[in-house]
Amino acid sequence: MRTRNLAIVSTVLAVGALLTPSAVADRPVWFTSWAQSQQNLAPVTLHDQSMRMITHLSQGGSAVRVRVQNTFGRQPLTIDRTTVALSAGGAAVESTRDLTFGGRRTVTIPAGGEVWSDRTSLNTKPDTDLAVSMHVAGEVVPGRHDSAFRDNYLTPPGSGDHTAGQGDAYTQTVQSTYVVSAVDVFNPRLKGTVVPFGSSVVDGVGSTVCGPGCTELGTNKRWADVLARRIVASSGPQLAVANAGISGTTSSVCPNTPAPFVGLDALARLERDVLALHGVTDVIYYYGTNDLANGCTAADIVTSYRAVFQRLREAGIAVHVTPITPRPGYSDQNNVDRHAVNDFVKRGGDCSDACASVQDFDQVLEDPIRPNSVNAQYDVGDGVHVNIKAQRAIADYVALETIG
Repeated sequence: MRTRNLAIVSTVLAVGALLTPSAVADRPVWFTSWAQSQQNLAPVTLHDQSMRMITHLSQGGSAVRVRVQNTFGRQPLTIDRTTVALSAGGAAVESTRDLTFGGRRTVTIPAGGEVWSDRTSLNTKPDTDLAVSMHVAGEVVPGRHDSAFRDNYLTPPGSGDHTAGQGDAYTQTVQSTYVVSAVDVFNPRLKGTVVPFGSSVVDGVGSTVCGPGCTELGTNKRWADVLARRIVASSGPQLAVANAGISGTTSSVCPNTPAPFVGLDALARLERDVLALHGVTDVIYYYGTNDLANGCTAADIVTSYRAVFQRLREAGIAVHVTPITPRPGYSDQNNVDRHAVNDFVKRGGDCSDACASVQDFDQVLEDPIRPNSVNAQYDVGDGVHVNIKAQRAIADYVALETIG
């Protein structure tokens, strides 16, 4: 049995105590049940207002704790009060609980820092929406994950603390996730956390598209969400699923990467977005499409794969890799490089001894007549991203016995 990754790699702040490796090993009961990686600063300044972010748990438990981040902040971020509650639909909530940080209600996160809250008792179930509400009394430019694919909620500036209130005060909607980036559940029956790690198809682009003119906002139809529900419904080991996708990112450091995505390559964000999560046993690695589009070669991509896989294996995490999926806009050289990377991934079925399994999503998505294109029944219309039907097909392809 491989070593379980239960290390805490997050920034240690004054509000929390450093846990030794032995202390962490004695606590195999916390598992990250939801995540959305921070990627930039929101284009807003909040002042004396509340945020209500809706997170979707893949597994439940008897208690929760929350990670808040100021990764891209240029100054300290003070959160004056935080609550968690079961979502009752929209901005409405029930069963509200206060969150503390090192025993205190107020927490200040330095620029570039993060902190996990204390444990708070709250019974949750799989496939549950959990509302995390935060009040900021001062001026704050929050970090965010751009695409929540659901509505999240803000009160107006100057409206004060509504973290314990019902939803009427939350009159503004945003479709990004601010400040909160992960939720843990306390559940000793779980066996691990699976982290899908990659770019837009991991992030969920296309997962709201149910047909021409049809959109399902907030219904959690990403392939990672569908995979989580498959795991819950199975008789096998129960695992949480925590999404670490960021649209537009690359595995490698590529020469033509657009400025907003520089510094968000896989190795640069591996510690923060994967290893700092809890109970991680498996990573599904779905990268490469943007690498080719941004000028990286097969050699660049394979080099980055090897570096990331080595770090994950050192942490005792099994790596499951998908070949690079098709894109009709690729040049002939892009496709030569794509197939060279895919040969590395598929060779012997083990990424040249670097990964535990190959999850061949390329086989799922490619058009049988035009193998360098996405199957037309799955294409959202841009030749790159795939609809709800394809999200389900990807999730259904994963053999559950290969993970966990």
